Amino acid sequence: MALELDFTKLLINLTLIFLSFASAFIFAVIMAEPFIKLLKKFKIHKQIREIASTGEKASLYHELHKGKAGTPTMGGILIWGTVALIVFGSTFLSYIGWIDHSLFNRQETWLPLATLIGVGLLGAVDDFFNIKGIGKSKGINIRPKFFFLLIFALLGALWFHYKLGYDQINIPGIGDIYLGLWYIPLFMLVITSTANAVNFTDGLDGLAGGLLTIAFGSFGIISFTLGMYILAAFCAIIVGALVAFLWHNVPPAKLYMGDTGALSLGATLGVIAMLTDSFIPLILIGFVFVIETLSIIIQIFSKKVFKKKVFKIAPLHHHFEYIGWPETKVVMRFWIIGGMFAMIGLILALLAIFVR
Repeated sequence: MALELDFTKLLINLTLIFLSFASAFIFAVIMAEPFIKLLKKFKIHKQIREIASTGEKASLYHELHKGKAGTPTMGGILIWGTVALIVFGSTFLSYIGWIDHSLFNRQETWLPLATLIGVGLLGAVDDFFNIKGIGKSKGINIRPKFFFLLIFALLGALWFHYKLGYDQINIPGIGDIYLGLWYIPLFMLVITSTANAVNFTDGLDGLAGGLLTIAFGSFGIISFTLGMYILAAFCAIIVGALVAFLWHNVPPAKLYMGDTGALSLGATLGVIAMLTDSFIPLILIGFVFVIETLSIIIQIFSKKVFKKKVFKIAPLHHHFEYIGWPETKVVMRFWIIGGMFAMIGLILALLAIFVR
């Protein structure tokens, strides 16, 4: 596939992406401190779950993280709020003639933005329940949460299939595989899986935020290579907001993203992967998220069938934390692994684009 890009058009689009990143970063950095103060004022702080999602007592988890109780949470609002403000702000600036293009684009950003905000609101309710100690596990129970995620995923799948015409996926090295209506359940599986995988990974200071920065940066490059410049700018906005959030989330964290951030960013990552036809590269780009989820599945299966634990505590990052690795070492090593596999996934995605 030959890429014939006019230099002026390339420069304009690169400038758009850089300004999208910079505006998100600057806005989120400026708003972070007042936002944290507001959370403290209204006592929007983390409550350590005492009951696991499986219904058992989370005694080991509670012991490891009891010192983090009281840290402001729901930082995800800062992230998706920044993204929404900049996207809708670009629409206004485009309307009054200050800029040429709005970032609110039917083909590229409508569904990712709707997912980010919609699932973000679901996560916010879960965070609110956690803060108020509502529910057996201090939050929305796993079944109703999963049900609402399925509804969001179904709506997105129907939009993709019937409005945007998606009915196949690309397998690098093989080519396009026609799925027809089977595209809908696959889409739902991807969205619910990525949302939950990121949520499972969001357990140590800076861990999920850093991995998400790598993942969205990778998909920004994929989007740009496909000529989806508005989507690339959208990814850049998310990266900018995430980097600003990480400034306050690295150990010792002053702010947590909460479910309102982890669930929404995970679901949005899945949507962008499907929008760029990068289902297979997503598995590599989000490799750490996949491994974290598998560790939980393995742990539950082993306990149910063999009555034994495979890990001291799941997901995997807590296992390493329990056996004595400092939190920063776990986070940094997971970032390194995530970056390495993201590079492999990115190369695979770019090769698939060039040979189409």
